[in-house]
Amino acid sequence: MQRRTRLLRWLIPALVAVAWLVLAGPLGSFGGKLAEVSENDSAAFLPDSAESTQVTELSREFQSERTLPVILLWESEDGALDPAVQAEAQDRLDQAIAIAEDAGALEGEASPVIPSEDGEAVQAVLPFDPDLGDALPEIVGELRGLDGIDGTTAFVTGPGAIFADFAEGFSGIDGLLLLAAFGVVLLILLVVYRSPLLPFLVIGTAGMALVVSLAVAYFLAKQGWIDVNGQSQGIASILVVGAATDYGLLLVARYREELRQEESKYTAMRVALKQSWEPILASGGTVILGVLCLLFSDLGSNRGLGPISAVCIAFAMLAALTFLPAVLVLFGRAAFWPFRPKYGEEHAHGKGWERISTSVGRRPTRYLLGSVGALVVLALFLPTFDSDGIPLSEGVRGGSESGAGQEAIARHYEAGAASPAVIITPADGWQEVADAAAGTDGVAGVEPFTGRQAGPPGAGDAEPLEVDGLVRLEATLDDAPDSEAAQSTVSDLRTAVSDVDPDALVGGSSAQDLDTQETAARDLLVIVPLVLLVITVVLALLLRAVVAPLLLVGTVALSTAATVGVAALAFDHLFSFPDSDPQVLLIGFVFLVALGIDYNIFLMTRAREESMRHGTRDGILRALTVTGGVITSAGLVLAATFGALTVLPLVILIQLGFLVGFGVLLDTFVVRTLLVPAAVHLIGDKVWWPSALAKGPTAPEADDRELERV
Repeated sequence: MQRRTRLLRWLIPALVAVAWLVLAGPLGSFGGKLAEVSENDSAAFLPDSAESTQVTELSREFQSERTLPVILLWESEDGALDPAVQAEAQDRLDQAIAIAEDAGALEGEASPVIPSEDGEAVQAVLPFDPDLGDALPEIVGELRGLDGIDGTTAFVTGPGAIFADFAEGFSGIDGLLLLAAFGVVLLILLVVYRSPLLPFLVIGTAGMALVVSLAVAYFLAKQGWIDVNGQSQGIASILVVGAATDYGLLLVARYREELRQEESKYTAMRVALKQSWEPILASGGTVILGVLCLLFSDLGSNRGLGPISAVCIAFAMLAALTFLPAVLVLFGRAAFWPFRPKYGEEHAHGKGWERISTSVGRRPTRYLLGSVGALVVLALFLPTFDSDGIPLSEGVRGGSESGAGQEAIARHYEAGAASPAVIITPADGWQEVADAAAGTDGVAGVEPFTGRQAGPPGAGDAEPLEVDGLVRLEATLDDAPDSEAAQSTVSDLRTAVSDVDPDALVGGSSAQDLDTQETAARDLLVIVPLVLLVITVVLALLLRAVVAPLLLVGTVALSTAATVGVAALAFDHLFSFPDSDPQVLLIGFVFLVALGIDYNIFLMTRAREESMRHGTRDGILRALTVTGGVITSAGLVLAATFGALTVLPLVILIQLGFLVGFGVLLDTFVVRTLLVPAAVHLIGDKVWWPSALAKGPTAPEADDRELERV
């Protein structure tokens, strides 16, 4: 019987570990295919109610082909162009047409070479198929490889090239991003554990969770149940690595502690799992419910990020509670070599944390006022956070050829000519609508869509094509289509045409950008209070109290406000970013609150256990001492993994990485270490109201050994 028991103790963990390895092998290829079902066109994520979406649908009735313009531009390096340049530009255009036709990219006829009025530039427009997907960056790259023309600077720009440059920034998600994330986590774990084996067991757990969760996300996206883009794929990958590592750190810390109390490695793991599963599940469940609040977003990209993040957290928890315990049991104390925990060895949680805990207990008022005061000062800069949106042409760190090309176009042509605003209006009175549009500041001219070619600027006597009582007008804007100025013009244009005819609608790429910004701002107002409410309810159920959850949510909200204030200063004065985006603020808030509350859960669940025997004031200090090392390590890991987003050249992901990374560090070192313990110490037992624990310790005194095991 004993022999059978020993066999099962070894066999069950081995089967669990092998099951994960067998499962992860074939699923790895599906995770790599996630990019194939990703949708990076922002217009695809807008709700059907958005005005630009309605215009897109109505425009289909005019049998006009949707195109993604790519502009070839040659700008003089010194004054007027040589007359021979136009002939050479035509030759380069013929070569570009051949490249595009071979790739099946053209959607219509290319324009002729068009000289600028000042004689210092020539350009041509290639209408590309907007559904090229991953092939677009490669084709644009070939166009940029065309021979130059002496005396000119060549650019490949326009909406198509801008989109290609932006999509190119996501190409590192499968490689560079994960390499950076795993690399920095491994470095931290090597320092924390001082062991050559244990860090790889924890990293392996995160890897297993990543492979399986991305495969599940692929199947969900393939079925059309969730929307995925490059941004959400990168964020989800980072999230699963950081979360799985954090949960692994918590389990490993408890297992090492129990190995000093139990001679059997199996008994030690059983106790460690018993004490760890509740805070891990509570932490993961809180994050899952928090990110699922994104399902209430009107933007499909945000709605897709919610489920994929929830899937990642779920498998991070599952891997940390199954695969990691299995491999740790198989290796036993050898996993910690060369610093193996010995049975009967006294466990010291670190004099540093004992000193911090003692200091907070002696001067709680000073620490509370000091930490709150510092956070409030930082939060005062929150209103300066600029979230008016980042032009797509400026979305790549360090600039791009397409962005420089847009600036060159603006120097010699009407910047918005390649991507005009589209107006759909009733046929009766279309001329009045066209006149109102032409009179709007920022509009260079308005032309009716005739079904053959555009009329002269200002509409003139050209008769537009009429379909089902509607006509289509095209308004050329003075500014680049992805600029904030163009969005402002579209807003004014909508007001001007609706004053003439309330049924007139304005769409186009600039209108899509405007609708995206307005929808994201709406999401922020709806989802922020929802996340706070959901997390408060979860904490109330977990801690069986009302006061403690309100305290924890309040501190995390203050920390988040302070983080946004710091980000506003850093983005403007340190990094000189071109504004930010409401989506950065929304996603950053959701992750900061959901992940920031994690460490408070780890701290307060231990504090509740200690408070049952020693009272709240002593219990919170004991909890701080015991959990200080592991929570700090977890905070460093999570901040570092989100910091890995900064290796990608996309401004929006760099901003998100800074926002979440800095916020996690602020939660780890200020909120959880100083603010919460000081506040709980001052409030005392009443922090657990209305539970019975609010009246003081309820459990009988136990011997010292049992106290250490709680």
